[in-house]
Amino acid sequence: MGRGEELSDFQRGTVVGCHLSEKTVREISALLNLPRSTVSSVILKWKRGGITTALPRSGRPHKLKEEDRQVLERVALQTRLPSIKALTSEFRSVSGASVSFRTVRRELHAMGYRGRVSTYRSKGEKKMKKKQEPSSQEDTKVDVSRLDLRVGHVITALQLPDTDNLYVVDAGEVSPRTVVGELAKHIPVDQVQNRMVVLLCNLKPVTIRGVVSQAMVMCASSSDKVEIIDPPSGAVPGDRIIFETFPGEPDKELNPKKKVWEQIQPDLRTDGQCVATYRGAAFEVAGKGVCKAQTMSNSEIK
Repeated sequence: MGRGEELSDFQRGTVVGCHLSEKTVREISALLNLPRSTVSSVILKWKRGGITTALPRSGRPHKLKEEDRQVLERVALQTRLPSIKALTSEFRSVSGASVSFRTVRRELHAMGYRGRVSTYRSKGEKKMKKKQEPSSQEDTKVDVSRLDLRVGHVITALQLPDTDNLYVVDAGEVSPRTVVGELAKHIPVDQVQNRMVVLLCNLKPVTIRGVVSQAMVMCASSSDKVEIIDPPSGAVPGDRIIFETFPGEPDKELNPKKKVWEQIQPDLRTDGQCVATYRGAAFEVAGKGVCKAQTMSNSEIK
């Protein structure tokens, strides 16, 4: 792996999850197609500090002092000259700095200013313009089609301290997903090991106990009982869960600020036959059947 190919938090969390599942460095390297040295480095960093995120690199230093950068921004916003060369000439005149137009362009890019100089706007103007733009159809449409629900296979289930469980789940992708949940007090880990489940895959990943949790296992739930929703017989990892009366493609990742999951979840329930539904439409794997709880009817799903 070259220096430019930095591991994502997703990959680092997967490495730590596999390590907690008692897989060797050799096994993790083969499973995730990563160099052994990279796997060892991630695990060592996690053991020392409980972190998996990469530290920022120093990057290329700025050629301008901070006060000169402030002058440059002010000149760019106030004059809005027709070209970067004209702006550079004006900046040299005001600040006395001797810089090329390439340096000026690079510094403006670092500040977030791109495109034609004459169109530069302050951050306040940009926010005002954004607020005035009408909401897109994607923002206004909130139903179950925006959830990325898939069939998964639990490769490894591990008990963590307190009530947390760690699951390593094959969701039909190149690398398995790590899932941290609080099912231990309801469902023993040996009943989850090697089990087929329904995963919600497009929640924003969160770090729990140093491991990136990349999905959520869907369960029927009440105040005193929890049951994992079972996919139909014959389903395989990666199969999409569809809803006949709610077609559409899911979001790549649900925006937590939009509260999409929070708006959809109250309408997720099992019916009288324990079938998982959204507003009466069954959780379905095309050509294979519907998803069900074992015994819990008329219960919420979360």
